[in-house]
Amino acid sequence: MIPDWIIYTIGFAAQLLFSSRLLLQWIASEKNKNVTTPTSFWVHSLIASFLLFTYGYLRNDFPIMLGQIITYYIYIRNLHFEQVWKKQPVTLRYFLIAFPLLITLYFFRNNRYDLHELFNKTEIVTWLFIWGICGQVIFTFRFVYQWMAAERTKQAFLPPAFWWLSLCGSSMILVYAMLRRDPVLFVGQIFGFVVYTRNLMLIYKSEKL
Repeated sequence: MIPDWIIYTIGFAAQLLFSSRLLLQWIASEKNKNVTTPTSFWVHSLIASFLLFTYGYLRNDFPIMLGQIITYYIYIRNLHFEQVWKKQPVTLRYFLIAFPLLITLYFFRNNRYDLHELFNKTEIVTWLFIWGICGQVIFTFRFVYQWMAAERTKQAFLPPAFWWLSLCGSSMILVYAMLRRDPVLFVGQIFGFVVYTRNLMLIYKSEKL
């Protein structure tokens, strides 16, 4: 049994990295007076996603795991566009690609949990569980949308709709975090909510000029 303090340390470390990526992106955007996406955004995203997926598993929280497993591979794809991915050691690349799939397969096969346990959680009321999943789906789709835009242009960038989806998904996850009494989710989302709003303000301002 892993102590709660270790689980929460992993979760807060992930949220710290997610917040730092937004902070760096925010600073770069303020300097350029327009929305900018530095390479560090994608590096921090991948490491943070790795940690948050682990946190979601250890806390047995399916909405968190669901939100990470898709965006995890989108971060890798964007690092490929940034010419960073292929510069990493081959063993590290293979490990990062395989990690989410292997850990999920391993614990399913060893009966750590099953589909009934994942979708029938007595500590979370049904409507809140569905709300959490919907929030994560919207929050995840922002990167699916970003990925499709990046594939068209062959560039890693964050289009305006990305920020609107971020704001909507973040609002729902904030409600989920408060009702679930999850400090990791709440701390991570409250800072992001401010940055998403500021980026939309910068986009609106640049369009008026």
